[in-house]
Amino acid sequence: MAGVSPHYDEVFAEVAQRARLSGSLGKADIAVLTVWKRLSARTPWAAVLMSRPDAEVRAVTARAVAAVRDTALPRGEAARAGRAVLGQLPGLRTGDALASAVLTAAAPGRMAVYDRRVQAALDALGFTLTPAPGRYGRYLRLLDGLLLHGGPRADGWTARDLDTALYWAGGNGPQPS
Repeated sequence: MAGVSPHYDEVFAEVAQRARLSGSLGKADIAVLTVWKRLSARTPWAAVLMSRPDAEVRAVTARAVAAVRDTALPRGEAARAGRAVLGQLPGLRTGDALASAVLTAAAPGRMAVYDRRVQAALDALGFTLTPAPGRYGRYLRLLDGLLLHGGPRADGWTARDLDTALYWAGGNGPQPS
């Protein structure tokens, strides 16, 4: 991590702060997270998303935010519920990289980012996480197990801390998720 600017996650923190205050994420927030994840916006979904009214995007993300913040639900179930809601938006229907960034910005102390580097680290460590539907909820359940059984080394860690460690273990080149 020494090669990464300490300022890299500033935009993520700004989006998380706006989500905390507003209870939703808008098109601008999703655009920022797209750049933060180093994803390409030169795709058909980006144009379709930008053609939607921001109020519509916020209405959908507000339901996803409420789901992932619902502490009455186990983390994995909350993740699954939030991910299902986001599936209503272009760019968030398939794949978990951007959707997980949106959900993590909505609840940074509870959720975690998933991408192919995290998957590579999980594979290397011998953990099975298939791409079958519901992967994001299963991923959060897996992280819960790692945090629970991590012993003193995991004391004080969040799911976000663990996803960051997995990200670095899985390779950190500039390739998109």
